[in-house]
Amino acid sequence: MAANHISGPHDVSLSDFGYQQELDRTLSVKDLVIYGLIFMVPIAPMGIYGSVISVSHGMIALTYAIGMVAMFFTALSYGQMSRAFPIAGSVYTYAKLGINKTIGFLSGWMIILDYIFVPALLYIISANSIKSLLPGVPTWIWLVLFIGINTLINVRGIEFTAIANRIFLAGELIVLAFFLVLGTYGVMHGVGNGFTLKPFYDASQFNLNFVMTATSVAVLSFLGFDGISTLAEETTGGNKTVGQGIMWSLMLVGVLFIAQTYLAALIVPNWHSFGDLDTAFYVVAGKVGGPFLTYLTTIATILSWGFANALAAQAAISRILFGMSRDHNLPKALAKVHPKFKTPYVSTLLVAIISLIVGLIFMNNSGVLSEIVNCGALTAFLVIHVAVVNHFLIKGHSHDYWHHLIVPMIGFAVILFVMLNLDSLAKEIGAAWLVIGLVYYGTLRLTQRNTEMNL
Repeated sequence: MAANHISGPHDVSLSDFGYQQELDRTLSVKDLVIYGLIFMVPIAPMGIYGSVISVSHGMIALTYAIGMVAMFFTALSYGQMSRAFPIAGSVYTYAKLGINKTIGFLSGWMIILDYIFVPALLYIISANSIKSLLPGVPTWIWLVLFIGINTLINVRGIEFTAIANRIFLAGELIVLAFFLVLGTYGVMHGVGNGFTLKPFYDASQFNLNFVMTATSVAVLSFLGFDGISTLAEETTGGNKTVGQGIMWSLMLVGVLFIAQTYLAALIVPNWHSFGDLDTAFYVVAGKVGGPFLTYLTTIATILSWGFANALAAQAAISRILFGMSRDHNLPKALAKVHPKFKTPYVSTLLVAIISLIVGLIFMNNSGVLSEIVNCGALTAFLVIHVAVVNHFLIKGHSHDYWHHLIVPMIGFAVILFVMLNLDSLAKEIGAAWLVIGLVYYGTLRLTQRNTEMNL
């Protein structure tokens, strides 16, 4: 049924695909941009600055610039699919309607691997970071506090979530502004070696393998713009809204990533001097702002992960579970919408429970958990590019070869390269998760629990 909508993505509606409008439409392009910025975290490089600058041999601004360009092609493909299919579910929906239901389910299954564990990872990082500042308070208390507050906000309503996002984003941007102003002033008055292009290109250190390996790490900071597509049934302004939100948020956060890492590399040009890579950025901040800026950037990172980013991640995965449940690919209870707040509250509560359990299990081993969350999103990105070609070019006979062939091919190649550079453990876990999904999907078909499935 839905696969027949291949020629006119400008005027299709939710009812064209057999769905009713259940969620509350209140989000504008501005809200989506804020949501995307929150999901990607404008100050995200602060937390991984040490590892990225080390691997890139000081050319960290270049790695983030390449990362932004790399994600640009995937964002374009998301924009094309969001206009054709204005439905919640993100890659699950796009693959299901753009290719077939089997690939759709498996794509949704793989993105779950990423999204279902991301909130738990963010809570763990934040809780453990606070422990370093307040060692007398048990870490699990912070974990419960983060999860409880975020769940309450997300159940309360997407409009309420949007308000919270604005507050968190404002705080992050204020902290970033402090760093940029103080950092620029410091470099102008003798901190570091002055303004130079070495964070973009250092002839004595340049090696394409180093830069591309660092890019495969930095590009993960951009993961999250796709979460905007999960809110497709809660937006106003037509089918272009999601695509516009994706592109604006990606470009804005890319500029912020490049600006802060470039300035940080100027402040401490000798990246070999960092003793602890995990705290490298906070050392940089201290060089221009003293203990005040060190603590400010540390606390901002904790709050952005534990509240802002996790809040957006929880909202995104709950919408994916909602979409898959509505199509009878997951227990139907996950598709229940709160009668007052118009949110998928059962899915939201399930994510909270899983986050608490996973958080307690991996509290002292976040490294293993971080390996799990990367493979799912990148696999889904590969499928998105295939879906664009299949839906528009093969089925729809499109002549827009730039958007429907060249862009997807470039995006596919870039994502494939990043995946090949992932740790072997992430690949193994991803493969195991895919096998479990195949078994589960096969069981659904054999037991005929989903009578509408077809290959």
